[in-house]
Amino acid sequence: MAGNLDAKKMAVGPIVSSSQLADGGMPALSEMEYALTIASNAFSRWVVRCMDAAGLAGLTPLDVQILHSANHRERQKTLADLCTMLNIEDTHLVNYAIKKLVRLKLVTSGKRGKEKTVVITKQGAAAAARYKEVREALLVSSIKAMGVEEKDVSRIAALLRAFSGQYDQAARAAASL
Repeated sequence: MAGNLDAKKMAVGPIVSSSQLADGGMPALSEMEYALTIASNAFSRWVVRCMDAAGLAGLTPLDVQILHSANHRERQKTLADLCTMLNIEDTHLVNYAIKKLVRLKLVTSGKRGKEKTVVITKQGAAAAARYKEVREALLVSSIKAMGVEEKDVSRIAALLRAFSGQYDQAARAAASL
């Protein structure tokens, strides 16, 4: 009898942040949304602290993401490219991050027609390379030590990208109500 009570105490159900949302047609979706929330916050904290450890303090998570995106394939990016790559609607947020990175001499900005462009500088590429070194030492090594298969990480990433499309579609529908 005591064993059954212990088992019942341990069976707490899915870990969610909102029981009223979990009490719907797909409780597992609430569990995933909570996991996304805490993962998003942990990721934001990580990129800032990783960049701090790489020698650049004072950047926001978006600043770091814009720096990495500007460095991606060493090609000029437009403001629209960056917004599309990162799925950001508010161009003002990206524009502000670009201005900050320009002030720090991590990127340069220019124009292609009427569009604002961004190119990584040598200083920006060096900062991204230092970030990569810290990331490899502190994050990649610990995740590999967990025994997580790379193919599983890729599968999860593909699933999250697919889910983002569903959330975008639902957001468009909600905006029309």
